[in-house]
Amino acid sequence: MKTQKRRVWDISPVLQPGMPVWPGDSPYTQERTLIIGPECPVNVSRLSLSTHTGAHTDAPFHYDANGASMADVDLEIYLGECRIIHAIGASRVELRHLAGRLDDVPERVLFRTYEFSPTSWDSRFAAVSPEVIAALAEAGVRLVGIDTPSLDPEASIEMLAHKAVMKAGMAILESVMLDDVAEGDYELIALPLKMAGSDASPVRAILRAI
Repeated sequence: MKTQKRRVWDISPVLQPGMPVWPGDSPYTQERTLIIGPECPVNVSRLSLSTHTGAHTDAPFHYDANGASMADVDLEIYLGECRIIHAIGASRVELRHLAGRLDDVPERVLFRTYEFSPTSWDSRFAAVSPEVIAALAEAGVRLVGIDTPSLDPEASIEMLAHKAVMKAGMAILESVMLDDVAEGDYELIALPLKMAGSDASPVRAILRAI
């Protein structure tokens, strides 16, 4: 019996030179070190990038000096049922955006704040209030994500959303692209690289129809 294919949404931005990065962070570069030719059978490249390039997950070590590094996190949380909640146009995700949307909520929640993902750096990207993090944790959510570079504002020093995540023992997924994704429940797959001592890792994040 032939298995019916489930639709897949690729929610990872393309990694390429010139892509927007956090101000002062390492730009993405790719250099060809070997090129196919008469004396070389393969192409090989060298990459330079931030651990927070494109769709990425923060390890606890990113915001907690004693937190686990990327190689030591539990992978199970990056696989499984996920709810997409729209807060399009909001300057910050607030408790009002959760109204009526947490019934039977799965362990993973992603917020869509952009109608269309920006092609240049947006300093006014939407963050998430720590009260929202607390409400999600109380509802049993173990991973929170967003289509912006951070749960906290660009200029934040206190990092209140990240601290709320740390208190609740949750995982974080940032900079996913949700332009074509409707509200609803999906399967999330967003595995990080196994990098010892790393504070974050790029992921190839996808959603699958349930």
